[in-house]
Amino acid sequence: MTQFRPCIDLHNGLVKQVIGGTFAEKNGGSPIENFVSERGSRYYAQMYKDDNLAGGHVIMLGSGNEESATLALKEFPQGLQLGGGITPQNAGQWLDRGASHVIVTSYMFEENIFSDERLSALVKSVGKDRLVIDLSCRVCSDGGWRVAKDRWQTMTDLPINHETLDKLSDSCAEFLIHAADVEGKCEGIDAELVKLLGSWGKIPLTYAGGVRSIQDLHKINELSSGCLDITVGSALDIFGGTGISYAECVEWNKR
Repeated sequence: MTQFRPCIDLHNGLVKQVIGGTFAEKNGGSPIENFVSERGSRYYAQMYKDDNLAGGHVIMLGSGNEESATLALKEFPQGLQLGGGITPQNAGQWLDRGASHVIVTSYMFEENIFSDERLSALVKSVGKDRLVIDLSCRVCSDGGWRVAKDRWQTMTDLPINHETLDKLSDSCAEFLIHAADVEGKCEGIDAELVKLLGSWGKIPLTYAGGVRSIQDLHKINELSSGCLDITVGSALDIFGGTGISYAECVEWNKR
């Protein structure tokens, strides 16, 4: 069954919810912000720990987030995954700081070309069982989806399909997939992407993007036959949203 997984998105050291595809649209690369929290990362990590919501992720959107990320991991050791600027050189330190897994996207590419050698270096540094591959993607002009790196701004050559999932699943424990074109907009999920991911379902996958109500959790569970977990961001009341409450998500996982 589809499970809710929590998130802590960090930008300039603050917990925020942003529209994922907008980093290049204003203010020299700053994103459009839906919410900026007055509370620090530790507050959210403690809440997730208290509610036994392991398996969520902390994403560092750019530099200046290391201290906030470390505080979250210290509050909920082995309960959160950590992504953002991960390389073979720094991956181990984040595991030492308490991350259950490290999450990687951009390092796997040279320019916009997927690199088997780079992925192999990551696996060698931490082991596949501690690695989550982030296949966050955007819709292609000719149909389908391709992975987008550099905070969803640079399209790569890697398509999202069963062949890609089969190939990469030998090198990781899980996949994380943000649908960047709908991420942060609270206007509905990418149903076709959800169906594609759910029809594969060989190792754990978590989808993020566009959730606006509890009905979307039901929809994702149905479309993916329960094979796809879900992260909710901007629609969630703890992040200033009005579409779905955190309490509803906690109760959802008890079903």
